[in-house]
Formats: sequence, C-alpha cells, structure tokens
Amino acid sequence: MNTRQIVKSILLAASLAATPFAQASDLAEVYQKALQNDPQIREAEALRLAALEAKPQALATLLPQVTGDASYNTTEPSGSSSFVSLVPDASTPDPDDLKPVIGSRDSSADSETTRWALELRQSVFRWQNWVALKRADSQVAQAEADYAAAQQELILRTAQRYFDTLAARDTLDAALAAQEAISRQLEQSEKRFEVGLIAITDVQEARAARDTANAAVILGKRTLATQQERLRELTGETFAELKGPGDDLPLLGPNPANEDDWVKLAMEQNLSLISSRLAADISRSNISSEKGGHLPTLDLVLTRSSYDTKATRDLDGIPGVSGNADSDGDDKQVLLQFTVPIYSGGATSSRVRQAEYQHRASRERLERTARQTELDTRDAYLGVVSELARTKALKQAMDSAQTALSATEAGYEVGTRTSVDVLEARRRLFDAQTNYSRSRYDYLLNGFKLYLAAGALEPKSVAAINGWLVKPVSVK
Repeated sequence: MNTRQIVKSILLAASLAATPFAQASDLAEVYQKALQNDPQIREAEALRLAALEAKPQALATLLPQVTGDASYNTTEPSGSSSFVSLVPDASTPDPDDLKPVIGSRDSSADSETTRWALELRQSVFRWQNWVALKRADSQVAQAEADYAAAQQELILRTAQRYFDTLAARDTLDAALAAQEAISRQLEQSEKRFEVGLIAITDVQEARAARDTANAAVILGKRTLATQQERLRELTGETFAELKGPGDDLPLLGPNPANEDDWVKLAMEQNLSLISSRLAADISRSNISSEKGGHLPTLDLVLTRSSYDTKATRDLDGIPGVSGNADSDGDDKQVLLQFTVPIYSGGATSSRVRQAEYQHRASRERLERTARQTELDTRDAYLGVVSELARTKALKQAMDSAQTALSATEAGYEVGTRTSVDVLEARRRLFDAQTNYSRSRYDYLLNGFKLYLAAGALEPKSVAAINGWLVKPVSVK
C-alpha cells in the first residue's frame, strides 16, 4: 500500500468515526418526502379543493335567496320666503283701495325616517342554473382527475431525480477510478521513460489522458451536485445516502407483452385523456347554458317592508300648519315574476357562438391529447423493451471491456502493447461502465413512464421497484 492509499484509509476511518450511523434512504422514503414538501403537488391539491366548490355554488343558485336592507334618514330643512300681499290703503277713504305690502315668512321642518325591507326570492325556472348544476359534476370529476394525474407525475419526477442522482454518483465513481488508474500509468510511463524503455510520446499520451480524466472528475462532481440540488428542490431535504439497484437487478419485460394492449389500457384510463374528455363535456354544457339567455325566467318573490317617519313642521304666520306630522306603515307582497328577454344588443347570441368555438377547440384538444397518449404509450413500451435488451448488451460489453483492459495491461507489461493501447482500453471500459449504469436507470424509468401513460402508476408501483433497491450509495 502506497502513501496515498494509507492517507485515504486514515481519512476514511476518521470520517466514519465522526459521522453517526444513518440508514440510506430508498425511493419510497424520498417519494413520501416529495409528497409532503413538493410545492407543485401542494398547488395541485389547492386547485382541486378550489374546483370542488363548483358543486355547492351551483346548488346554491337553486335554493332560496334572502336579502335584507335597512336605512335611516334624517332631514332638517329650513328657509325663508318673501311674498307680496294687498292690504287696504289707510291714506284714502275708499276701502276698496289696496296697496301692495312686501313681507317675509320663516319655515322649518325636521324629519326622521327608519325603513327596513326583507326579500325572499326563489328561482322557479332558470335554465342556466340547472345546466350549471349538471356541469358542476363534470368540473368536480375533472378536478379529481387532474389531481390524480399530478400525483402520478410526482412519482415519475421523484424517480427521475432519484435515479439521475444515482447515475451521477456512478459516473463520478467511474471517473475517479479511471483518474487513479491513469495517474498510476503516468507514473509508470515516466519511470520507464527515465530508463529508456519507452518514448516521450507515451509519457505525453498518458499525461494528456490524465488531464482529460481530471476534467471528467470535475464535471462528474458538478453533475452530482446539480442532481442533489434537484432532489432537494423536490423534497426539501438533502440525502447523504440513497439505495441503488443491486447487481442482481431483475430485467423483466412489460406485462402484458403486447403493445396494443397497453395502448388500449391507456385510452381507457390515462388521466390526462380523461381530463380532456371532461373538459369537452364542460364546454358542451357551456353552449347549453349560454342558449338559456334566450329563454324566459320565472321567480317567486316574497317581500316585507316597514317604515316609520317622525316629522315636525313650523311655518311662521300660518295657523294650523305647524306641528307634528308622523307616519308609519307595513307592506307585504307576494309575486310571481316572469321575465322575457327581448333584445340585448346581440350579446347573448355572441356568447353562444363563443361557447361553440370553445367547444370546438376542446374537441381538437381532446383529439391531440388522445394522439399524444398513444404516442407516449408506444414510446414507453418500446423504451422498456429496448432498454431491457440494451442493458443486457451493455453488461456484456462492460465485462468484455474489463477483460480487454486486463489483456492489454498484461501485454503492456511484456512489451507487446503500448501505453496508448492501455489508455484506449481504459477509456472503453469507462464508457462501458457509465453506459451500463445509465441504462439500468433508464430501464426502470421507462417502466414508470409506461405505467404513467397507461394511467396505472400508483404508490404501490414505487413499492415494487423499491424492493429492488438494496445497495447503499453515498451521494455526497
């Protein structure tokens, strides 16, 4: 064991002694954290709860509507008025002689009026209200479908970031192993060059490969840190260890093993497709609702009102006018109000046309979603099948690359192979290792995508995959 390995062992032992034991987190645990902390799923839940209020709001329009109002009014008007009157002229003996006299009179009045009214209105027939009640059922169903779709998408997003983090760790480990091996080879090349066994070009090739390996390690660390942050963004927590698949990961094909069966299943229960169908139903109901603007309405209206007025009047110089003038009264009405829309400037017809265009758009959106669902299902099915075969092939390629590297290193030791051959063999092994690691995660992810497209992705799907994750992996 060289000095570098001894130092690494000491540092590793010290870190293990200082760090308390923590069990590696698996996919099920990470999903539960995401379910609790992901803002996107919480937003979807809030939107679902908001949409559920459509039913009580629609029902409320069919129930009695009671309104009341009250008022208190006080007035204190005052003023004066001028007038001209004819009186006998005392300066002449004729009593019929009159002369005009200008006078003024002050007046004032105080009044207080208290009034209240209560109205009960019961809709007997309003077409829009009955359509809204029926439409609310579709809106509630759509809200449930959208929320269930958001939950399924959360499972896929969690698995995607979980396996991306593991893949980044595997890539970094492979890069570190390649860096260490190439560094040893560079040391050997420099010693051989010093004794004249190899040319300087071999040393330069090894040094260039070492620099490339250093760059790959830097990139690998950066990628791992990014994937850790993406996982933290989803769950709100940072994980030191995750469980990865073991070497005996079962490679199973889709069940059922028929692509058309999966497409048929997706057409029946894909949640995005179900939501689009409900949206088309809602837009069709909107047309019927807007056409109700041409229909008459019938309401039963009960009213009760009361008023009490207290007034004081004072008109200077006019007997019998000054004094109190109080009044009060109650009023009860029962009426059946029949309203017929005659002309609204064309607004109702315009709203009907608008609803028809929106319904046309929703049908086209439904068709687009159906085609996209079929495409996603077929692509995910082919992804599972192809990644299954690809993973097996890459496993064999990795074993072959390891054997080829061992043979090349042996040939280099006896002088039949050059250091360039060893570097090339090591590069092929590095590529094979990273490709094989990534392919296993892609195989699992395509399984999640297939179940998502078919509308069958559930928490128990996470539990099934979670049973295959048994190998603790440090992702620091």
